[in-house]
Amino acid sequence: MSIKIPKCMSTQHPDNVNSPFFAENTELGGEDEIQEAYYAFSHLGCDEQMWDCEGKEVDNYVVKKLLTKYENFFAQKKLGKDLFITLRVPNPTIEKTEAKILLETLESIPRSFDAANTFYNNGTPPIFEVILPMTTSHKCIDRIYRYYSDFVVGKQNKPICDTTISKWIGGFKPEKINVIPLFEDMKQMLNAHATTKEYLKDKDVDYQRVFLARSDPALNYGNISAVLLNKIALQRLHGLSEDIGVKIYPIIGIGSAPFRGNLRPETVEKISEGYPSVHTFTIQSAFKYDNSSQDVRNAVEKIHDRKPGSPVHIDEEKAIAIIEKYHKEYRKQVSVLAPTINSMAKLIPSRRKRKLHIGLFGYSREMGNINLPRAIKFTASLYSLGLPPELLGLNALNDKDIELLGEVYANFKYDLREALVYFNPDTPFLPAKLKPVVEKFAVSVETNQEHKEMTDNVLKALKGKNGEIKDHIIRAANIRKFLG
Repeated sequence: MSIKIPKCMSTQHPDNVNSPFFAENTELGGEDEIQEAYYAFSHLGCDEQMWDCEGKEVDNYVVKKLLTKYENFFAQKKLGKDLFITLRVPNPTIEKTEAKILLETLESIPRSFDAANTFYNNGTPPIFEVILPMTTSHKCIDRIYRYYSDFVVGKQNKPICDTTISKWIGGFKPEKINVIPLFEDMKQMLNAHATTKEYLKDKDVDYQRVFLARSDPALNYGNISAVLLNKIALQRLHGLSEDIGVKIYPIIGIGSAPFRGNLRPETVEKISEGYPSVHTFTIQSAFKYDNSSQDVRNAVEKIHDRKPGSPVHIDEEKAIAIIEKYHKEYRKQVSVLAPTINSMAKLIPSRRKRKLHIGLFGYSREMGNINLPRAIKFTASLYSLGLPPELLGLNALNDKDIELLGEVYANFKYDLREALVYFNPDTPFLPAKLKPVVEKFAVSVETNQEHKEMTDNVLKALKGKNGEIKDHIIRAANIRKFLG
């Protein structure tokens, strides 16, 4: 049977300003997320829903609830064949307190199979792939692959009293699952091809999906580093696919803010051109809920219609040299801003009840003891201060660097202009070294005055002159059409 590889992965990233019409309150959770999955499939045209199994209020009965509640729709659009639920599981190597949730989640896959088989009677597993965040080695991927086949499924033939487990409670299917590594930090992204190769060496697979992060690399190393790391990783994964003869389908996790990828309904074609070899793009919450549903549907349709090709060629040595000097300057500036960012982050509203997984910034030795909020609140905090994070570190680049960026990061100036529209020239938080660089790039950019007014009010409120700071943060985010 030919397998459909989905192209539009709806996710639960809480970067939205506005809540969807079906939400009971501003923080989605529980039954809201069941309805969200249905809405993404039925109204927006997404063909995959990432189901986050980290944190509280995780619903392991998503398949049963979808089939029960929306019977007519899913009778036509079959889970596991036309539409897909892909579980994002905790990484026990890093998330120790969440580790056993992994086992519970893997145990739920055969139960979901039973529910779907009762509904469809076609033997097609509704869930057969899981995403492993913060992948650091091939062993991390292989442990999940082996645990599922050896322990979740493997126990069915074990004797129990006078029978076997499978005869007692039924068989366990699917017999194996695909594990999708998610690479999020610099070292692992640059090594994604090698890790994937090592993982695949003893497996007979038709294809392999590989997930590359965009937000956490931007948080950790700056916007430009995040773009270049993804370009290098995609080039190396393409080379690996040709070397080993296994089709690799890249996924990239892009949000609406330029700092997190700049994927919005109106930028779909630009972003697609920037990442021609990517097969699957994430459709995050701001994309879904801060734009008209018709615009979202049209954009999703464009993603479905595109045909992935070869990656943008990049001179890896030159790109890595840019990353090295740029991210050092970026981190210096973030270190100075960290106390202000952390204070602001407490004022950014939450959009999900669930706690998402821990970030990687705290694991970086260069940053010492500096902790930062997750990428969405980090981005929202700086935009609310009138200082788009895309600007940080730009003073490290010379003319040759910018010329190279123009060749491999075609949307560099476009993304920068998109961010500069929301730059407040009166923000006191602009690093002194950045001022001439910002003035140079902002020459032909018209400041959004309404947004400036909102960030002016935020800055006044920080001085105790205006108490409605949260309202101003939300109003500014509404203008941008993303929270962070």
